[in-house]
Amino acid sequence: MRILVVGTGGREHALALKLSQEGNEVYAAPGNPGIAEFATLRDVDIMSGPEIASLAGELGVDLVIVGPEAPLVAGVADAVRDAGIAVFGPSQAAAQLEGSKAFSKDVMSAAGVPTAGSRVATTPEEAAAALDEFGAPYVVKDDALAAGKGVVVTRDRDEALAHAAACERVVIEEFLDGPEVSLFAICDGSRAYALQPAQDFKRIFDGGKGGNTGGMGAYSPLPWAQPDLAEVVLETVVRPTLAEMEKRGAPFVGCLYVGLSLTAKGPKVIEFNCRFGDPDSQPVLALLESSLGDLLFAAATGALDTVEEPVFSDGASVTVVLASAGYPESSSKGDVITGVGNANSINDVDVIHAGTAIVDASTPEEPDHRHLVTAGGRVLAVRAKGYDIDDARSRAYAAADLISFDGLQRRSDIAAEPLGVVEGASLL
Repeated sequence: MRILVVGTGGREHALALKLSQEGNEVYAAPGNPGIAEFATLRDVDIMSGPEIASLAGELGVDLVIVGPEAPLVAGVADAVRDAGIAVFGPSQAAAQLEGSKAFSKDVMSAAGVPTAGSRVATTPEEAAAALDEFGAPYVVKDDALAAGKGVVVTRDRDEALAHAAACERVVIEEFLDGPEVSLFAICDGSRAYALQPAQDFKRIFDGGKGGNTGGMGAYSPLPWAQPDLAEVVLETVVRPTLAEMEKRGAPFVGCLYVGLSLTAKGPKVIEFNCRFGDPDSQPVLALLESSLGDLLFAAATGALDTVEEPVFSDGASVTVVLASAGYPESSSKGDVITGVGNANSINDVDVIHAGTAIVDASTPEEPDHRHLVTAGGRVLAVRAKGYDIDDARSRAYAAADLISFDGLQRRSDIAAEPLGVVEGASLL
């Protein structure tokens, strides 16, 4: 197939790499330096549906995959569908499952999906009342897109109130006690297949300390989780949600990212996202043996029943994120990165680009000299496959040791405590 992947980050790199390895002709818009090594890049405004639809038509692609949440919430997928081109990604209406936490909670309530109790607050008084109702630990979520960083989980009531005050509208929830898990459901509007579960580590520092990030590492599979977890989540969460979205006239086509807490009373939903997670989808995609292209095309065309369920290889995969100085509060750009080629040369290792750029460093002596530099908060992700989690973890960190740039930040404990006992529930 000829496929256009829309986006610039690690999620898009991992998707494009898997699609390319399957023999598809891959384009990325606008892509990144890592994707450019195996795909054709085209410049585009990812927030413009007409621009993306026009580019897809010009390239004659069979499928468009919209990676990030912001263009999906803005309705980019609608413009591509209106142009008669298959697109993997929900409509603007369906993307509100991520675009509004309040909407998501309303859908879950109507569908009978197990989730945390919650209240919507728009004033300091409402926030204070909700915090007192649920008690500590306090969970406060910005009711808007926040790039995975709009959630505060704290025992400090003043911190919780301050976060609520900094947002126009928040959803305040009861704390769910249990390890967190990511499950990705590939949906065609009425049917769904689940991918292998993963676990993501959100805090910037070892042991679950420091600020919340978009994700500092992940691993899959989860040998400690119940063997039928994926099917249980499909039955109790995904299928009821799809039915409710169809009832509302907004069928969900794309990746429904189910963030779960495995509580003593069973899996409960922390949040929905309307796209693949990053970096937690990276180890999952590394282990996917069956065709990703066929799976996503079937979902995009409402024909998921025409392809087999996803098949995964034995072994495990671990991803370790390398972040720039100042992240997550800020980021350092322009720092020269070295060692990526050496890391990539290790067997079963992929260096995934998330926030990088190429700068011209030509001199009369070296007219074609260029540098790879940092261009975002999360810069690279080092992903490795292994016989088991320990083997994959060892490979990932050995490769990460070869990469350097000024101010590099990384956690040293990704997948070291598989059950998440170091950080506790909702603190990954």
